[in-house]
Amino acid sequence: MLHATALYKSYGDKAAVRGVSLDVRPGEIVGLLGPNGAGKSTTVAMLCGLTPPDRGEVTIAGEPIAGDASAAKKRIGFVPQDISLFEDLPALANLELFGTLYGLSRAAARNSAHAALALVGLTEHAREKPATFSGGMKRRLNIACALVHEPDVLLLDEPTVGVDPQSRNAIFENLESLRARGKALLYTTHYMEEVERLCDRIVIVDHGEVVASGDLEALTKLAPAARPRPVRETASLEDVFLHLTGHALRD
Repeated sequence: MLHATALYKSYGDKAAVRGVSLDVRPGEIVGLLGPNGAGKSTTVAMLCGLTPPDRGEVTIAGEPIAGDASAAKKRIGFVPQDISLFEDLPALANLELFGTLYGLSRAAARNSAHAALALVGLTEHAREKPATFSGGMKRRLNIACALVHEPDVLLLDEPTVGVDPQSRNAIFENLESLRARGKALLYTTHYMEEVERLCDRIVIVDHGEVVASGDLEALTKLAPAARPRPVRETASLEDVFLHLTGHALRD
């Protein structure tokens, strides 16, 4: 459903992304991991058409994303890390606005808005303003805004930052429901346990390149066998991540 081939992006003489290729199939959650400055944000910006690549191509169901007016963009929903809501508009009005921006009629936007609210468990708060919401409620409404136009592909950039365990679990259940409905999801996070729970496959990037990809079982085999593991016999995803990207702090 989502396919990226050899994406490159530089800013001046700094190469942010160098040849990243990945794909996400219908009914699948793919995790995108990497240290700070590894190129994740730039990659996601190219995948959703916000930033054009210097080289390479992104396609949705075989249709290239080309320019701001690309029809393929309407098949993408993007959940940014920074909450993007109109705080003084009721939740339902936020969703209706985003729906009409995607070209839905007013009636269709309202129907989809109610469905999106139901999915994220906010139906009872439809008339309330996000300014009064908790952080977890805002995160869930942020996801609903990306779903109101019924996209085939959902890109999520650290959607659980700053939320409590209950809200985080509710978000996980929302995403698992979307996967069961055949949506293709790309999920970026710094929380390894989230990837271990949610993701069917994992792509690890560092210094703008893919350094490993595969399912959890395949990736855990990449950790050095000699590393002592007093608590568990097999390597964790964190073991693999640190082995591939190093222990040095990243700014």
